[in-house]
Amino acid sequence: MSYNRVGVVTGANKGIGLAIVRQLALQYPASPLNNGAFLIYLTARDKGRGEAAVKDLEKDAQLKQAKALKADGGLSEIKFHMLDITDSGSIKSLADHVKEAHGEGIDFVINNAGIAMNGFDANVVKATLDCNYYKTLEACHAFLPLLKPTGRLVNVASMVGHLNKYSDDVRTRFLSSKTEDDVTSIVKDFASAVEAGKEKEAGFPSAAYAVSKAGLIGGTRALARVEKEKGSGVLINCCCPGYVNTDMTKGNRKKTPDEGAKTPVHLAIQDIYGKTGTFWQYEEEIEW
Repeated sequence: MSYNRVGVVTGANKGIGLAIVRQLALQYPASPLNNGAFLIYLTARDKGRGEAAVKDLEKDAQLKQAKALKADGGLSEIKFHMLDITDSGSIKSLADHVKEAHGEGIDFVINNAGIAMNGFDANVVKATLDCNYYKTLEACHAFLPLLKPTGRLVNVASMVGHLNKYSDDVRTRFLSSKTEDDVTSIVKDFASAVEAGKEKEAGFPSAAYAVSKAGLIGGTRALARVEKEKGSGVLINCCCPGYVNTDMTKGNRKKTPDEGAKTPVHLAIQDIYGKTGTFWQYEEEIEW
C-alpha cells in the first residue's frame, strides 16, 4: 500500500513516545498536512515491547472511538520498526528501510528516544551524552536526507536544557554556537571537567541529563541554521514536553504523557509558519 504521509517516532513503546504516536493518529485528520493515508513508524529498541505497544494502540479506546486507524475506517496505520538509538548500525538499518520503502521521502521524524540515569560520575556523563546528544544528532543526519523538501525534524529536549544554571561564559558559548562542532566542544569541555571533578568551577551544573539536553538544543539550532543556509525547506526544531509523569521521571511529575505529546505533535503536523531552529513549549516558541 502507498501512503501520502509517513512519519517516524523514536523511543515510542511507552511514555511520551507512545502518546506522541497516539496523538498523531488522533490529530492528523484535522491537520493541514492531511492529504490521505498516513503511516506512523513506532520505533523502539525492544522488539517485543514495541510490537506490544502497536497492539495496545490498535485496541486503544480513544483511537477506536475516533475511528482514527485504518482498521476502523480511518487514515492512520501504525507499524513497528526496531531502533536502538545508541547503536549506529540500528540507526542505519532503519534509515535503509525507510529509503527503500519510501523512496519519495517521508514527512517527519520525532526524536524522542533518550535516557536519564541515576547518579553522577564520569561514566554516567559518558553514557548520557552518547545517547541524548551524540547519537540523537547522528540519527538526525541519517534521517535528514530521507525527508521530503518540506519535511520536519523534531527533537524532544527538556526544560532542564535551559541555560539558567550555567556560568555567563558557558551560556554565551552555547548561545553563540553556529555549528554542531561549536556545541560539541562545549559538551566535551563538560565531560573533561567532570573527569577532573571540576565541572562547577568550569561553569556547568553537576547534571548529565541537563547538559545532554542543552547540547541537543544547541545542536538542533546549529543543524537548522546549516540546512537553512543550504536553501533547505526542512523545518528543524526542538521542544520541551513539560514535566510529564513517566517511568523516566519516576512518577514525580504532574502532566500526563498525552499532555506532554502536544508540542512534539504540533511541530510535526500543524502549521508552524516556517519556524526553524527554535525551542518550543506549550505549543509556542520560547527563549532558550
